[in-house]
Amino acid sequence: MDLNGFMADVEARSPGEPEFHQAVREFAEKVLPIANADARYADARVLERMVEPDRVIMFRVVWESDAGEIQVNRGYRVQFNNAIGPYKGGLRFDPSVNLSILKFLGFEQTFKNSLTTLPMGGAKGGSDFDPKGRSDEEVMRFCQSFMTGLYRYIGKDVDVPAGDIGVGAREVGYLFGQFKRIQNEWSGTLTGKGVSFGGSPLRTEATGYGCVYFAREILARVDGGLEGRTCVISGSGNVAQYTAEKLVELGARVVTLSDRQGFVHDPEGVTLEKVRWVEELKTSRHGTLEEYPRIWGGTFHAGAAPWSVPCDVAFPCATQNELDADDARRLLANGCRLVCEGANMPVTYEASKVLEAARVAHAPGKAANAGGVAISGLEMSQNAMRMSWTREEVDQRLRRIMRQIHEHCVEQGYVDDGWVDYVRGANVAGFLKVAEAMLALGIV
Repeated sequence: MDLNGFMADVEARSPGEPEFHQAVREFAEKVLPIANADARYADARVLERMVEPDRVIMFRVVWESDAGEIQVNRGYRVQFNNAIGPYKGGLRFDPSVNLSILKFLGFEQTFKNSLTTLPMGGAKGGSDFDPKGRSDEEVMRFCQSFMTGLYRYIGKDVDVPAGDIGVGAREVGYLFGQFKRIQNEWSGTLTGKGVSFGGSPLRTEATGYGCVYFAREILARVDGGLEGRTCVISGSGNVAQYTAEKLVELGARVVTLSDRQGFVHDPEGVTLEKVRWVEELKTSRHGTLEEYPRIWGGTFHAGAAPWSVPCDVAFPCATQNELDADDARRLLANGCRLVCEGANMPVTYEASKVLEAARVAHAPGKAANAGGVAISGLEMSQNAMRMSWTREEVDQRLRRIMRQIHEHCVEQGYVDDGWVDYVRGANVAGFLKVAEAMLALGIV
């Protein structure tokens, strides 16, 4: 089975889903040699089964605005693979949500969860609802209607959703409250809850912190750590904020953040005080980074991305396919030595090939941003045991998990001359665990 033939079949079975096709191509390119070399995988058609979700659930979400107008959205849950544990993956509320994006995210989630070493399968869900600019009451009514459509398909031993873009602590609270009301039970069926009602310390920070811990492991392996490194970050949401926070704590110099209007370049470096200001800007005032230079200095570049700014490390933390081949070439020309994905698939397939050809370290999201789901897994454990660990205990576990993921990537991605293909390492390590579980479970 060759890559082009495999992809032709995938595209024929799932037409009009470019993000899903891209995720599958990047994965299959790296694992096909492994799948072809082992007759067990080939005979059981493991790879063909992996790219087909277990089920796709779609439902209507009807709710009422504050003005009394009836609104209609579409809800989704893509339960991709539960060979190694209950389905696990976030919910995304954003106008861009469609089946292609959720299938790509659910597919990636399967192998991301595998890499954490925790017993979790892969899923993703969400809606084309946009919570931005909506009142708390409108968001609550939407979340209650959404959960009324979803609740029968989830459960602590079946499928455990969490947050993602557009779904933060507020939304998770409303979703969990409705699930609890309908099912008349308190169980760890959602993660990302508030600490006061079953959430885990560090869950909010985990994706950003974990991304930085993974970058530190990569740099420590070749030429030191993060201290003194110049870093560019895209995005200004949860992941970007806590990536910046941890980088500053570890002595790196963060010089950019971005949003949909453009990016801010702060040559003096983003401080913890500035990160707190951005957090308040985005979560409370729903403002744009155009305000940043008036308060803190620096320059705002409207309609642009930060990849032209010289740096040692780039952290794309905004959204999928935000960094293209030309951006990758600019980063290389300006001395970038590592691209570490805080978002899911933020680097295009063509850009990843540019980085690979230059032998620049490229940490894919399924490895680098696995910290969020890792802490969600630990939240599930704490809920099951009816206990809570301290922030320090959770942080220690997060560091250990990211170190283990790095070790697995090096083991499966080592090429020669000390260079590691982290994209290959993450995909092959994730594949092997899921594949062996699928073989053990039989033809199901």
